[in-house]
Amino acid sequence: MVRVPMVRVPMVLVLRRLSGSPGRPSARSAPPERPAAWVRGSFLDFFRDQHGHRLVPSSPVRPRGDPSLLFVNAGMNQFKPVFLGTADPRSEMASYQRVVNTQKCVRAGGKHNDLDDVGRDVYHHTFFEMLGNWSFGDYFKEEACFMAWSLLTKHYGIPADRLYMSYFAGDAASGLPADEETRHIWLEIGVPPARLLPFGLKENFWEMGDSGPCGPCTEIHYDHVGGRDAGALVNADSPEVVEIWNLVFMQYNRELDQSLRQLPRFSVDTGMGLERLVSILQGKRSNYDTDLFTPLLQAIHQRSRVGPYDGQTGAADQRKVDTAYRVVADHVRTLSVCIADGVHPGMSGAELVLRRVLRRAVRFCVEVLRAPQGALASLVPTVAHILGDVYPELHREADRIMDVINENEDHFLSSLQQGSRLIHRALHRKDYKHGVFPASVAWSLHRDLGFPLDLVDLMLEEKGVQVDREELDRLMAENQKVSSGLQSGVQSQVTLDVLSLADLQRLGVPHTDDGLKYQYRLDKDRYVFPACRATVLALHDGQTLMSEVTEGQRCGVILDQTCFYSEQGGQSHDMGYFTRDGLQDILYPVEAVVLAGGYVVHQVTATDNLKTGDQVQLHLDQVHRLSCMVNHTATHILNFALRKVLGPSVQQRGSHVSADRLRFDFSVKRSLDVSQLQQVDRCVNDIISANQMVHSQELPLQEAKSINGLRTVDEVYPDPVRVVSLAAAVSELLDDETDRETSVELCCGTHLLQTGAIEDLLIVSERQTVKGVSRIVAVTGRAAQRAREHGQVLSQDVDSLSARLTSSAPTSLDTAQRLAKEAGVLSDAVDNTPIPQWQCRDLQSRLRALQRTSNTTVRKLETREAALKAQALLEKNGRKDLQVDSVETDSLSILMKTVNQLSAATPHSHVMLLAPQRHSRKVLCACQVPKDSASLSASDWAVAVCRHLGGGAGGTALVAKGTGSSGDITEALRWAEDFAHQKTQR
Repeated sequence: MVRVPMVRVPMVLVLRRLSGSPGRPSARSAPPERPAAWVRGSFLDFFRDQHGHRLVPSSPVRPRGDPSLLFVNAGMNQFKPVFLGTADPRSEMASYQRVVNTQKCVRAGGKHNDLDDVGRDVYHHTFFEMLGNWSFGDYFKEEACFMAWSLLTKHYGIPADRLYMSYFAGDAASGLPADEETRHIWLEIGVPPARLLPFGLKENFWEMGDSGPCGPCTEIHYDHVGGRDAGALVNADSPEVVEIWNLVFMQYNRELDQSLRQLPRFSVDTGMGLERLVSILQGKRSNYDTDLFTPLLQAIHQRSRVGPYDGQTGAADQRKVDTAYRVVADHVRTLSVCIADGVHPGMSGAELVLRRVLRRAVRFCVEVLRAPQGALASLVPTVAHILGDVYPELHREADRIMDVINENEDHFLSSLQQGSRLIHRALHRKDYKHGVFPASVAWSLHRDLGFPLDLVDLMLEEKGVQVDREELDRLMAENQKVSSGLQSGVQSQVTLDVLSLADLQRLGVPHTDDGLKYQYRLDKDRYVFPACRATVLALHDGQTLMSEVTEGQRCGVILDQTCFYSEQGGQSHDMGYFTRDGLQDILYPVEAVVLAGGYVVHQVTATDNLKTGDQVQLHLDQVHRLSCMVNHTATHILNFALRKVLGPSVQQRGSHVSADRLRFDFSVKRSLDVSQLQQVDRCVNDIISANQMVHSQELPLQEAKSINGLRTVDEVYPDPVRVVSLAAAVSELLDDETDRETSVELCCGTHLLQTGAIEDLLIVSERQTVKGVSRIVAVTGRAAQRAREHGQVLSQDVDSLSARLTSSAPTSLDTAQRLAKEAGVLSDAVDNTPIPQWQCRDLQSRLRALQRTSNTTVRKLETREAALKAQALLEKNGRKDLQVDSVETDSLSILMKTVNQLSAATPHSHVMLLAPQRHSRKVLCACQVPKDSASLSASDWAVAVCRHLGGGAGGTALVAKGTGSSGDITEALRWAEDFAHQKTQR
């Protein structure tokens, strides 16, 4: 294998002087217990101080712009742009060579899912900390192995005879040789051959995904027992021999066709679970016996009505009490970390997984530990005490975390009651087949109420019933198929992979100069955008670089310069087209614009040949760009207004700016009320009316972060970074030590130069996507004005309806029904028409009251009309035991009320009324029988008559209704009466 040359430091002799002979057992009988904080800090200090690594903070567990992940599940996630070569060359990340950190990780859902294992054993977790060191084209296998061995055996004093190393055995089918290089490094270090174990692709070849950087890895395993040959237990899922550290050597790229190509730059990616390392250094077999968990277990015991934690697993833990302790301790850590990072329990994706975590924790709290409601949330301060020094957001967000947990717990407990009733009802249905529970009901409980399927199984098991497992599996597979179909419906973009980026750099292709995207100006209230001529430097078909493309070919075009804005920072990419010199009448429409590793890629389907070296003229869709500028500046104003109205606790959780609207997600305890929405509206439009200047300036990142009142989101920013401020120039804000009340944000987007061009901003939708996070949709300019006009029209319509309903109550049933229908139509119009959200809430509140009033009026008038019809029938037929007759009405409700009134007047009568419709053959049917009618039930009677009339019916034993059709009502009445006679005279 050809190796990329890199600077090497001879480490083996140094290692032997530092750590002695690794083959002999350590003289220490047992390592002293050391606090987890010391273990974590020592790891970071070792790599930073002794080996020149840069300490990088943990990223939040919500992935940065990576839809392939539900949660950050490994330390390398935040470094993906470095591995893929797509990091902005101006960002701090692009300069990383040696890095160390401890990363918050969640493995619950997706490819790595440990949720169902948590509690059953003593070492699986949904949340854990991953200690890691990285080399990006700096050191490689020898140095990585040396550092790992030195840290474990010398710095931490772990006995060398407890450690086993696995390495990649090769894979003939993939054409991959065994990693003999790593094996020889370990032998040189002094690891005995018997402790070097080869494994295949599954265990010792690590891949980032279906495609991308990958390579062999070597894992370090620890034997908790010692004094024996435990090689057979390595990778055997034994609690006695556990993997503690994985050193991955990135040297290949997995192509889309599954072939492997060698990377131009080799890297190292390592990961070691803090919890397992602490258990080793504190002499514990269980992670839950370390100081990362014992304070939590003690706090759980104080709140429960069971005995203290005893550490039992499997059959020894008969009542599942110790399992419950572990589940609750693990899950409250996960909930605390996720909610602090802006992931809330919800109905899809990561939010749905977190909802399941919370409900699993609540179940064990309530059912097994017998803790009172609220106990789970009360553990949050303990989590903050254990982890808050290294993750201060846990202290800062503790109150909000507890609120979210309590609200969701309350909702789940009410869902449990509702679910229990649904199960009870399903078991007592007439069509229920004994022994097999309907899968559709179980699936509905799981999908709609969040019921864990194992809880459904447990509740049914008590009643000797099982779910129809085959049908349930079919429903689950169908749901998965729909979800996959939705995900696969997204059209793939032509992007640059790590090898293509390396080829561009090797060929000396300069990064795209996209500075023209900011070089526009105002000329007499009109925006003037610069012209842009460019040279085609490279073409890419999604897999390889090309020198030429032909008509109809989809490709990525890289130019020496561009005035187009690439999709980033939540703003949509620019639209427009190219023309080629000498071929001005042929347009090359630009379908997408993306940024990768400093190169702006214009996605084009070629309308004619295009080759490198061609000169092109770029034509920007100025209307689209200006609309995006309007909406992006409006987003900044909205962010500022929300914080001003709701307070500084409001944190941005995401946004998207397009030409037609803007979307803004933010943390808030509950939805905004009408008054708050109106305040935000006024604040926003005051700034727009003031026509404030919009300032922007590039600054060194650290200098920019020193500005008081600066708003940032969790992003990797370039250095220098662009700062956008309203009213006050950026230079003024740098000199101002006060927190001036204005909008100032780090932002790479394109903005207006004055706020007046927005004209108007209007919130047309605001709702909570999950508990604690709201989503606003807003429109600007003419769209906002139209929405206000629509709101005025609808408001006048509601005023008119209100006046007609309240001035004098309708005396005619037709009039009352028409007004009730009008209220329903207006309600639909208010829901489905873009109008001010505050006005929408106000109008809906008024319409609900009007609907209640009109419905009450309709019911009264129907009852009055039914009473008249019942009286006429009594006068006609008297008080017979069997009353079958016809009445004139086109309302099934009036027909039912008439039957009810007749039955009330003659409680021992069997009553059926038919109502033939004047303009069709349709017949309405309603009936009621006495409570003690054993021989004839209302449902049997109605079903029989309506079937005779070619229709259908339903109801209870006492009351039923239905429809049919007949041209001879006399015959229908005779048949209904004969059926009743036959049943009652038996």
